[in-house]
Amino acid sequence: MIAVRNRVEAVGRAGFGAVGGACVLLKLKITSLTRLRAESKVEAMLAAESKVENSHLENASDPARSWKKIVEPVEPFLRAVTQRLTRQAQDFDPQIVPYAEHALNTGGKHLRPTLVALAAGCFGKPAEPHVTTAVIIEMIHLATLVHDDVMDEAQIRRGGPTVAAKWGNEIAVLFGDCLFAQALKLASDFPTTEICRAVSLATNTVCSGEILQTQQRRNFAAARRDYFRVIEMKTGELFTLSCDLAALLSGAKPEQRAALRGFGAAVGTAYQIYDDCVDLFGTEAEAGKSLGTDLAKGKLTWPVLLAWERAGVAERAALENLIVKWQPGNFGEVKALLVKHETFLPSMGEIDRCLELARRSLRVLPASAGQTGLLELTDFIAQQTAALAVQ
Repeated sequence: MIAVRNRVEAVGRAGFGAVGGACVLLKLKITSLTRLRAESKVEAMLAAESKVENSHLENASDPARSWKKIVEPVEPFLRAVTQRLTRQAQDFDPQIVPYAEHALNTGGKHLRPTLVALAAGCFGKPAEPHVTTAVIIEMIHLATLVHDDVMDEAQIRRGGPTVAAKWGNEIAVLFGDCLFAQALKLASDFPTTEICRAVSLATNTVCSGEILQTQQRRNFAAARRDYFRVIEMKTGELFTLSCDLAALLSGAKPEQRAALRGFGAAVGTAYQIYDDCVDLFGTEAEAGKSLGTDLAKGKLTWPVLLAWERAGVAERAALENLIVKWQPGNFGEVKALLVKHETFLPSMGEIDRCLELARRSLRVLPASAGQTGLLELTDFIAQQTAALAVQ
């Protein structure tokens, strides 16, 4: 058991080298992931246990309870955001309202609004401008999801049909554009132009990241080179914006804003790697969305890129062929290569490293309920990753 624990703890210690200034991939010396099939539950539980020992959470073994503990202090804020989102649906043309209600009332964890609330909580209580900011960022996020589902031909999102599945691709694309425009309209209502400028730049960055990822479909070398840059743009950017604008509206010092921006970028990167792992190792029931869509559309995520990097010439060619000539039956063969080349635990280790970077960035902030909540959020993502390994 000690030997197994040492292997898992090595996830946080062994470095693979920096990639584009982003997080560092951790290289594991595990003898075989065919054996990991038998050991995966033990190792995952030990990984989770090691997090519990250093966790800020009392109930680290129960992700649902952990999430509830994080959001309980900010539930009034999140209710206000939900109510504002619901009201936003009524601001569209009456014939568009059904699409808006479907997109804006689909639930979800509201990670980005939670980040706004917790970051604001580092300096006091969040106020009405923070609610508006959270609504703006969540609408931008939802717009990207609507467009993603069109490109990925996804049928399920947050446990229900996507806008595209329910009303068709044309409606979905145009409605996604409406969401972007509505978010920018709200941002323009602030008395300072700094908010609108930041939201506009972030929206541009997110869309640019999506374009880069689309350009690199099925291009293993390019995707490996730019993977972290792309996920920082398309996912990390809104996490960063959430923390930064919350700090700005709270009157934070420049170094405090910079610290929270760093936190948001690192947590966003960790969360996207986790989401990539869910698409390969998770279930639709827990994800609340269609799985395998990344592979089907040629999106090359971190575990797949790791397998390609570690494979020999013949297996690289085989993996490339499976993706380029994709058929649903190829999924099993791809997963077999992911197992053979030991891709899950290194991905878990990379998530760990990013979360540790996020925690370190908070050290410049004074102790507060908001800081505690942000630390607990990093533990929650780590728990979710460990729970994924147990399946």
